Amino acid sequence: MRISYNWLKNFIDINKTPEELSLILTDIGLEVESLEVEQRIPGGLAGLVVGEVITCEQHPNADKLKITTVQVAGTELLPIVCGAPNVRVGLKVIVAQVGTTCYPTSGEPFKITKSKIRGEVSEGMLCGEDEIGLGNSHAGIVELNSDVVVGSLVKDYFDMQDDYCFEIGLTPNRADAASHLGVARDLAAYLRIPLKPIDNSNFTEAFEKGTSVNVIAIDDAPRYSGLNISGITVGESPAWLKEKLQAIGVRSINNIVDVTNYILHDLGQPLHAFDAGKISGNQVLVRKAKAGEKFVTLDSIERELSAEDLVIADAEKPMCIAGVFGGAYSGVTEETQDIFLESAYFNPVTVRKTSKRHALKTDSSFRFERGTNPDITVDALKKAALLIVEIAGGQISSAIIDQYPTTILPFEFPIRYGNIQRVIGKAIPEDTIKEIILGLGIAIKNETTAGFDVLVPPYKVDVTREIDIVEEVLRIYGYNNIELKSQIKASLNTSEKPDKELVLNQVADFLIANGFREILSNSLTKDLFLENPNTAVKLLNPLSSDLDVMRQNLLFSSLISIGYNQKRKSADLKIFEYGRSYQLIEGKYVEKQLFSIALAGRKNVEQWNNPAVDVNFYDIKAVVDGIIKRLNVEGIRVEDYEGTYFDFGLSYKKGEKVLVSFGSVAKDNLKKADVSGAVFFAQIDWDLLLKVIKKNKITYKEVSKFPSVRRDLALLLSDSVTFDQLRLIANRTERKLLKDVQIFDVYKGDKLPEGKKSYALSFILQDEEKTLTDKQIDGIIQKLIINFEKEVGASVR
Repeated sequence: MRISYNWLKNFIDINKTPEELSLILTDIGLEVESLEVEQRIPGGLAGLVVGEVITCEQHPNADKLKITTVQVAGTELLPIVCGAPNVRVGLKVIVAQVGTTCYPTSGEPFKITKSKIRGEVSEGMLCGEDEIGLGNSHAGIVELNSDVVVGSLVKDYFDMQDDYCFEIGLTPNRADAASHLGVARDLAAYLRIPLKPIDNSNFTEAFEKGTSVNVIAIDDAPRYSGLNISGITVGESPAWLKEKLQAIGVRSINNIVDVTNYILHDLGQPLHAFDAGKISGNQVLVRKAKAGEKFVTLDSIERELSAEDLVIADAEKPMCIAGVFGGAYSGVTEETQDIFLESAYFNPVTVRKTSKRHALKTDSSFRFERGTNPDITVDALKKAALLIVEIAGGQISSAIIDQYPTTILPFEFPIRYGNIQRVIGKAIPEDTIKEIILGLGIAIKNETTAGFDVLVPPYKVDVTREIDIVEEVLRIYGYNNIELKSQIKASLNTSEKPDKELVLNQVADFLIANGFREILSNSLTKDLFLENPNTAVKLLNPLSSDLDVMRQNLLFSSLISIGYNQKRKSADLKIFEYGRSYQLIEGKYVEKQLFSIALAGRKNVEQWNNPAVDVNFYDIKAVVDGIIKRLNVEGIRVEDYEGTYFDFGLSYKKGEKVLVSFGSVAKDNLKKADVSGAVFFAQIDWDLLLKVIKKNKITYKEVSKFPSVRRDLALLLSDSVTFDQLRLIANRTERKLLKDVQIFDVYKGDKLPEGKKSYALSFILQDEEKTLTDKQIDGIIQKLIINFEKEVGASVR
């Protein structure tokens, strides 16, 4: 949500800079994600000054050029060559001096330099509208009023004040702050300054009866207000209104629609203007749609309505999906002369369901589905009507229609000072507590020494309990104003073993030390990335089609990050993530803690003595093995990977459960995430890993004083035999003296029989109590050969 700094001044008198205000907004719960300067025209006329033409003579070498001297400051005169037909002595002009950058209406910015034009020195430029972005005219230079002071800034002459826009990350519970009024209310409470009231003192309604209104679906439209305005002229909005909307990123459409958009962002109240001449029977019905009823919306798409949708209809047909989207037929056009202006409060649940049902997200539905202010509909209607008459002409031609059969009452509940101070942890003065609460628009009654009752207006939909008031007081008082004690006492408790955070930090430190970076991804993803659609956890109210399900793995989170970086010329990546997966299995929601590792691009920077090499399968395997070894996980069983993640890979199992799977990501998965090149990925079942290492026992064994011995064997094997099988056979054959088994060479080729391969294995033997003899070593190797031949049909090469 974008909020304009200058716009806020309509509601409060601010003596804080935009930078100071951004810090305050963040402190009170309206986090400012960015602060941007907004200029009415590019450059904001910076560096341009007012000058006066002192002399003006014909250029000796050009018929259409004049040589002028221009006074811009003191007695100094600047020689400037000018080709404008209207340049003359005594004219007050806009001067761009040497070094000034001009931003033309079209084309690239350019910098003024000292130059010679047809042999005559020119130290500046006398500016036309199009040369500095003021307009499109190229007929001549701009002529300023004769009383303007020479040397003054042109931006002051045109009142070219910079605006600043706050990009606020509005949380869903803060519907009350979805407008400039709402943000200003919070600031007024924090700064202890008054909030300016809405001024509709000039409003005068007519006594004639306007469009007839009949609210049939009362529960879905508890309050419905409207009035008629006649004799308007639909056209372009004035500059001030277009600039206001442009500053917050809203495109100008016409003066009527722009006013409704202005009020929406000003007061937080959505409005809708109907072409009164197209309302059949001059009657507005607020009703439920008929099942299957067809309706063409403003985007010219015909939609089939549900019986649960609320519509604004005339005597014959729907004109608008209430609170969500207008209709193509009844909208305001250039031919519109009379309008019916609607200001209503719709049931948030009804609007939310309709918006989701038709996949329509608008500024209006954003506010209605979170809860607008039912008490402001008439004030917003009056303010909008006054603006429309001011900029589009016409007159208010009816009395205000306000159907509000059942008043929506404020939330009423008791507050106790002791509870506020106990939860906050500080004795905030009682007068300060009341001042904050009143500043937020919350009324107080039934005061006692212990506390009072509050009447919370309906627009503060998230404040319904005493603890909510505590939160309101605390955020406005300031979290930073709650001092920490010099000593913090806490009871000791036995932490869970293993220490989850410690284990996570050990693995993270290991990866970071090896050049990895941690990523944090959204748990929401799109259904294209589902591993199993049958167990998907789908959102009932997704923000978009790209965020409509909970992720089932971390693979696509990593691929999205890799694709994003690849498109920004950063393709060499080593990343890891710690996050959860979500599935619905047999009617139960299951969350799983996972840890992922991904490699892409090159594994080293290209240098003169070290050519760049792409990452490969063995790089991801080395990382996984490093983690397994770092956490002292033993008894791993290795199997070929079976699944949809990888084109090829391995799974490390503990018992019958997969502890980690890794390999080369399948091309279909790379294509889904728009990733180019090979990606190697590993996913660890973190919950299982913690259970495994929980059984680890720390033991210490004295380093052996006796040397280890290495023996190698080259075995001819069937293609189906795995190294893990050989390792298990070797460990069963010699449990005491065999310390390690490694494979250091693999060969497959035409020199071997078809279906065969050669493994070269190394065996490390060591006795903790004495030096091994050749006889012992040869006996162990012979037993290994016999068992390899017996169990997997191996032969020694």
